[in-house]
Amino acid sequence: MSEDSANAKGRSTLRYRLYEILEVGAVDDAISTVVDRLMIVLIVANVVAVVLGTVPNIAMHYAGALAIFEAASITIFSVEYIIRLWISVERSHVAGQGGLRSRLAYIVTPMALIDLAAILPFFLAFIVPDLRILRIIRLLRLFKLVRYSPALVTLGRVFRNERRALAATIVVILSLVVIAGSIIYYLERVAQPEVFGHIPQAMWWAIATLTTVGYGDIVPVTDFGRLFGGIVMLFGLGMYALPIGIIASGFANEIGQRDFAITWHALARVPIFSHLDAEAIADIVDLLKARIVLPGQMIARIGDPAEDMFFILSGEVDIQTRTGKFKLGPGEYFGEIALLTGAKRFGTVRAHSRCHLMSLSQADFNHLMLGNAQIRTAILDVIRSRIDTGAGIGVEITEKEAEGIRESLDRITSGFA
Repeated sequence: MSEDSANAKGRSTLRYRLYEILEVGAVDDAISTVVDRLMIVLIVANVVAVVLGTVPNIAMHYAGALAIFEAASITIFSVEYIIRLWISVERSHVAGQGGLRSRLAYIVTPMALIDLAAILPFFLAFIVPDLRILRIIRLLRLFKLVRYSPALVTLGRVFRNERRALAATIVVILSLVVIAGSIIYYLERVAQPEVFGHIPQAMWWAIATLTTVGYGDIVPVTDFGRLFGGIVMLFGLGMYALPIGIIASGFANEIGQRDFAITWHALARVPIFSHLDAEAIADIVDLLKARIVLPGQMIARIGDPAEDMFFILSGEVDIQTRTGKFKLGPGEYFGEIALLTGAKRFGTVRAHSRCHLMSLSQADFNHLMLGNAQIRTAILDVIRSRIDTGAGIGVEITEKEAEGIRESLDRITSGFA
């Protein structure tokens, strides 16, 4: 390999690693996590600096420090922008395009425009030094938090998904403002020509009334005007609650879909369900209940009746049996044999670390076994295999106990037949 080829490969490797740190942001990537947190702190500190810089005493005594902090922040933000522009060719949706074309496509993306707006005022100040509005534009750096906040990203998706409903609501509200302003204009224009002299003036009253702000700078004085004002207030309570309800409902749906997707993918990796189709797994997900367990907390006790089986999405649990102690981790499960056969718990289960579990109740388990032959076959086959081979059963049982479980499985199978 030539030196040029080796350097090109090195540059490509470095570029992809930077892409992983800045764009991918994997949870288990320590460097990416540190970079994200430092950028969040820097963004928040910049906004605080801009706000405090408008206080005369602070601006006078700490002007030098604020200027140094501004220059350092701009340097970091500028380097970040250049690096993001350089690594933009690694973005999956522009794969296969040339470097120039990929970077031009990246420049016009919303987040790239926000990054540019965060640094542009500093450089424009050298060209137009007296343009004070540029100082306020620096507050746009706050929008950079969208890149580092999953909650803000989720909220953005909510606005995008509900844009048609929100647009329809805005049209209705604007229509109501125009109608209310027009009616109050005709009711009050004779009594108060100075404040209800034309419809645009009356629309200001309509906006203040519909939003229930009620500044009191413009109020109706006629009897019909006051009566109509009361009606507008009642309409306002309902109309301005519409967009709030749409956003709240959309946010709840988005969170629910995300949790469903996470649970679905985690459940699909559980061996007992790994061969099921998407529809069967979706049926199971609908019946599962999430449970967060703290370290040391007891989940099940040996000898207790089995009421649930558990799937471990994250964390580890300790299981103490009559013969020893062992751990189960992500993707593993426990409690299905006792649940299916009606036997007592074979061991005491405690959380070794903070665990995210999904539980399936006895009633829902029976519902799955009765209603879905694919799930029933998969569960019974896996349990028989674990009993026959003694592998992965999670506890050591005697041959007599194993034979009793086999008989229970045979009765259950014949009952379903």
